[in-house]
Amino acid sequence: MIIEPQIDLFDLIISLSKAMDLVSPAVVNHHMQVAYIAVNIATEMNLSAEEQRNLMLAGALHDSGAISMKDKMDALHFEFENPHQHAELGYLLLKMFTPLSQIAKLVRFHHVPWNYGGGTEFNGIEVPIGSHIIHLADRVAVTVNKEQEILGQVERITKLIKKHSGKLFAPEIVVAFESLSAKEYFWLDITSSSISTTLRRQVKTEPVNLGPEMLLGLSKLFSRIIDFRSRFTATHSSGVAASAEALARLAGFSKRECLMMRVAGYLHDLGKLAVPPEILEKPGKLTKEEFAIIRSHTFYTYRCLEPITELEIINSWASFHHERLDGKGYPFHHKGEDLSLGARIMAVADVFTAITEDRPYRKGMSIDRALQILDQMANSSILDPYIVSLLKAHCDEVNDLRKTAQIKAIEEYQKFSATSVPLV
Repeated sequence: MIIEPQIDLFDLIISLSKAMDLVSPAVVNHHMQVAYIAVNIATEMNLSAEEQRNLMLAGALHDSGAISMKDKMDALHFEFENPHQHAELGYLLLKMFTPLSQIAKLVRFHHVPWNYGGGTEFNGIEVPIGSHIIHLADRVAVTVNKEQEILGQVERITKLIKKHSGKLFAPEIVVAFESLSAKEYFWLDITSSSISTTLRRQVKTEPVNLGPEMLLGLSKLFSRIIDFRSRFTATHSSGVAASAEALARLAGFSKRECLMMRVAGYLHDLGKLAVPPEILEKPGKLTKEEFAIIRSHTFYTYRCLEPITELEIINSWASFHHERLDGKGYPFHHKGEDLSLGARIMAVADVFTAITEDRPYRKGMSIDRALQILDQMANSSILDPYIVSLLKAHCDEVNDLRKTAQIKAIEEYQKFSATSVPLV
């Protein structure tokens, strides 16, 4: 019997944050650094435990709307053009999940300058003080030179922040930062590889546990952040989640297990956040190096979810979808006896969804042709013949559920795209 998981919201957000930072060595730990700096400034300003918690979550997700590699690299400059675009996209994504609606507001305005008090509003909308804290924290983090010893940079960074007090940053936030900047531990924590562990201990709030329905909602948010980076992947996770849930039900899984399978479907490509959208959308043949980057995504899905022990089963279902029964899959080369039924279901659901979708380099296959491909893969010890036979026997039902899920996902994507014009 599988026990219903109760997952800490913080732990899942950390997993997503780490996945977003995988796209380039230049942004490794960036989200955690911003979260850590923001929480410590909030502590220095005697803000409430709830405000500290919200700042931690918002800092960890502040660049969730930075879709392309260029977006992420541009945001690493102290000042850059169009700073509000990715903030607005992040807001639109995060507000889709009600428990994160408060932090969505913080993310939306995290590049609004203080402008000598004028930054309390933006286009007639009140800007929370937390947004200004994240703004300063973000600019401190991008100013740190990872190639140099940190304590030798303190004077330079502090002078730069003070120089922009009043113009870019609220003076009271600058004062709180100055007080922190005099303490060596603050800087050493910022550049520590264990920053998330330190932050986890520091935020003094009761953990918010996620029951199955809320976990499903959060995993669906994750899938949007993963998939909405490209029009070619905008519906993929939704299709895989629906197909995998249907196959699990047909294989005799319990209602709870089927829900967990749907969560696994939404999370299965979490590691693709490490893959630049430019590669995902490439119309021509991938280079050897680009294909190697693609092949790494299941490894990153597994490692990002691995610390959350309550998700161990869901993680194995999600992360092993490119393993093969003959042991020639990737990244772990598990053989058939090492692959659970859930992992085998996910592999079939992923292939079925992928080959019936339109991709940059081809149109989606017909169902008849897709079933022929799946048969060939089953006969070649790539996919489980039993799961393929289930799909063939109930093809219309599974395909209808897949199409319905993907139609809904494309409607969400189109609505998101149509409303993602930044506030200016």
